[in-house]
Amino acid sequence: MNILDKIVAQKKIEVEQQKQYKSIDKLKTYDFFNKEVPSLKAYLQDEKHNGIISEYKRQSPSKGVINSISQVEDVVPLYEKAGVSGISVLTDSEFFGGNKSDLISARKVTTVPILRKDFMIDPYQVYDAKAIGGSAILLIAAILSYQEAEELSKLAKDLGLDILMEVHSKEELDIVNPLVDVVGVNNRNLKTFEVSLQQSVDLAEAMPKDVVKISESGIYSPEDIFFLRKHGFQGFLIGENFMRTNNPGQACIDFSASIKNQPKVQG
Repeated sequence: MNILDKIVAQKKIEVEQQKQYKSIDKLKTYDFFNKEVPSLKAYLQDEKHNGIISEYKRQSPSKGVINSISQVEDVVPLYEKAGVSGISVLTDSEFFGGNKSDLISARKVTTVPILRKDFMIDPYQVYDAKAIGGSAILLIAAILSYQEAEELSKLAKDLGLDILMEVHSKEELDIVNPLVDVVGVNNRNLKTFEVSLQQSVDLAEAMPKDVVKISESGIYSPEDIFFLRKHGFQGFLIGENFMRTNNPGQACIDFSASIKNQPKVQG
């Protein structure tokens, strides 16, 4: 059993527990549930924003503890000040040290679209994402069938949420359905955990033409951004590069300033 299998097995247990604790009807009474949220796809296409999806992440299975000090309420407003197109918030606790209260706190201090980054396997989680203030959900092609992904996508659209589908290979592009707004290439090999931007380049031409393309993981320098833009990528998910610093928000501001004058790809 690899790490992804372990995460999914644990997630199934967690979701069943959450269903017992809080019903979908209860989630529908939350203030955020009936509020419109900004579109991640629209922000990625808007020239006023820089294409970065900055991430709030405490730890990961591959890197261990990344940042146990910085608070979401301090980091997120600076991410917005940096001009990011979106903010990704980890809500998995067992493996990434996150929780749903992080996303709720983030929603209260920013108007930028927020991606709920978790392992989505059940419709309940989509309702939950809406209830806590998410703008978009992450669907990981490696853990879903086409039918499962389509079901979750339809529900997300009904609730006014965008869909980011993450792929690791050309075969996984078959899981992408017409409702998907953004397709992200994860540059991390799930078997070896090695990271290479060439993964994004290799998949760029095979990706659907009508989706926003983003690259995830292994983006550390302005040159990485310029390189990926040349290959048609409009978005860049960056977490560890900022979160490993003492001031993730300021690190994002500095990084954003360094790419400000480089032309963007028109999508």
